[in-house]
Amino acid sequence: DEQGHTHHIMRTPLGLVAAPVLPACSRGLSVRLCSPSSAAGPAGGWEEYHVPVLRDELVRWLVTDPAGTYADLTLGGGGHSAALLDVLAPAGGRLVCADRDGDAIRQARRRLGTHVESGAATLLQTSFGRFPAALSRAGVGVGAGGAPGEGARLSGVLLDLGVSSHQIDEASRGFSMRFEGPLDMRMDQASGELTAATILNEWSTAEIADVLWRHGEERLSRPLSRALVAARPLRSTAQLASVVKAAQPGAPKELTKRAARVFQALRIEVNAEMDELEAILAAAASLVRPGGRLAVMSYHSLEDRRVKRLLRSGATGGDSPPRDFYGNSLAPWTPLTRQPVFASDAEIEANPRARSVRLRVGERSSHPAPEAAAG
Repeated sequence: DEQGHTHHIMRTPLGLVAAPVLPACSRGLSVRLCSPSSAAGPAGGWEEYHVPVLRDELVRWLVTDPAGTYADLTLGGGGHSAALLDVLAPAGGRLVCADRDGDAIRQARRRLGTHVESGAATLLQTSFGRFPAALSRAGVGVGAGGAPGEGARLSGVLLDLGVSSHQIDEASRGFSMRFEGPLDMRMDQASGELTAATILNEWSTAEIADVLWRHGEERLSRPLSRALVAARPLRSTAQLASVVKAAQPGAPKELTKRAARVFQALRIEVNAEMDELEAILAAAASLVRPGGRLAVMSYHSLEDRRVKRLLRSGATGGDSPPRDFYGNSLAPWTPLTRQPVFASDAEIEANPRARSVRLRVGERSSHPAPEAAAG
């Protein structure tokens, strides 16, 4: 990602959080856990599939009731899910693990198999937008009409946005410019026909420029789109990166960042990531019980902006919460992280992909979700 921070984690008042202490074996920066969830995985260990960012901090922020039911909607390599299950499973808690990527589900079934068999973990292949329905089919009820109450069953929800290390490093997925691969970029390769190749080779110059501007915040979106159209047919990630870097002059570092923004924009469009994020953020207040928490880890400003607004106002498009006659906030969320939590210098050194992460956490208030309030 093009943005990075090196702030120390202690900037955030973690001491204010009431949460269980992790087992001794899962503290620190090591990504290996001591529970059945850390059983032998792919060659080199599960950490090579995906290194979970802010793992221990996330568990401390999210878990307030170890016997509750939680959801990890971005299962990936299962690192965060494994850490959560280390705390939840011994106390009788449950974790619903979801991902739209079938490969992630297959890998997690191997890693978390013991917890799946015991009933502590449930695996669901679904997108953000379809998660509430999938959750209901899995037997976990949600509040009707957005109103918190007996039906809103989840004690917490985790969203670790972006792309997993495995997806980036798998050349055939087409997510990275570091590897020669097809211009695919689909999170779920079993469904959906739209690929990056379709956009680059079939869409108009104006449509491509719009994608680069909206999803990559690329100021050179128009000249870049013209260069991409002129270079048709585009077949590989290496060819795409080469065309982008040659389109406009710049220092090597800036050219790399520009190419990264183009790859990000195409990936977001292919997977409708902003629409999916908007859908789950709007539904979250109906999924989480009062006192439960929503923890979101974002990696670029498009995601973080929406999360920050949701936790402040209850909607991704506004900055001010609804208020009653006396001026009291009626927002469905209370922000717990006034400033985002960043990875420590030590974690960034061990895992450079942690550089861009921002963790924001909100607690569900007793106020109804905006849809219910409007009704």
